[in-house]
Amino acid sequence: MSSADNHPGLHVVAAVIRGTDGRILITRRAPQVDQGGLWEFPGGKLEPGEPRLRGLQRELEEELGIRLEHAAPLLQLQHDYPHQRVLLDVFEVTRWQGTPWGREGQPLQWVTPESLLDYAFPAANAPIVTAARLPRWCLVTPAPEGPVAAWLAALERCVQAGCRLVQLRAPALARADYISLAESSIALVHRYGARILLNAEPALAHALAADGVHLNSRALREHLVRPLPSPMLISAACHDTTELAAARAVGVDFVLISPVAATQSHPGAPTLGWSGLSALALSAGLPAFALGGLGPQDLALAAAAGCLGVASISAGWRDPGAMNDAAATHALASFGGLENAAL
Repeated sequence: MSSADNHPGLHVVAAVIRGTDGRILITRRAPQVDQGGLWEFPGGKLEPGEPRLRGLQRELEEELGIRLEHAAPLLQLQHDYPHQRVLLDVFEVTRWQGTPWGREGQPLQWVTPESLLDYAFPAANAPIVTAARLPRWCLVTPAPEGPVAAWLAALERCVQAGCRLVQLRAPALARADYISLAESSIALVHRYGARILLNAEPALAHALAADGVHLNSRALREHLVRPLPSPMLISAACHDTTELAAARAVGVDFVLISPVAATQSHPGAPTLGWSGLSALALSAGLPAFALGGLGPQDLALAAAAGCLGVASISAGWRDPGAMNDAAATHALASFGGLENAAL
């Protein structure tokens, strides 16, 4: 359970309700309330001492007439208003009983994840919209060794197995070789309906029609404003609160927080551990992937720490079948222990 359960201030829960066809349920706020007419994700305030999932279950019954059966954490957001600190716990709901309807007269709409960008939400919901559009896994590619054709075949196995988000990382390649590899990788990944970010300069990602760019720590320091337009995605590598603040200032969509555990590439380097990861994820204000010595088996722990998912290099490359939506559903099926059992 996240440390957020003991967090002071106003505690709010919200649900990204995802149907079996992948569409997401959103509701529209009444015209007479604050930010009326905007769309939102169902949820509301927790009562004093109320467990998170109990409160979410109550809110969904009151608003939509459904009974929650299973939910897994998707995102935590913390915001300090002048008069109050607000903690928002967002859960992904994939099982419920009943048919949702607007018990309070609110309009409902089932939309595809990408169509969320066509609806007007309160500004505070922007990270939720991003999280709802992202998978639970992010594959960070290892540098090519040996024939490029064999490397591309391995990448194809990953996306063919269901990996939906790839970061192309090959820092040792000469620029011309990286561009050639990126062109082939983009075409391959897009053929399977997945998305790919380049670990390179944003202009190159835009020119090659990639889905976005990943900014390492050096690149993050070089940008003061968002370097690519939406809906292109921007991720950033973050290791501490200073870099997280820089990522928010730049306007990135999500972050990779590392290193959580020891890695082969940096033996003996200090690690965050799960408690350190949880503290950074809570302060991020953005969807976060846990990175560093982790694999698919760590998804439930990463989610409990407040992360959207896990980013992996060697583990994902070795076992691509464990990095798809079905594997994520299985990994999160037992999330919450007593929390979900109480439903």
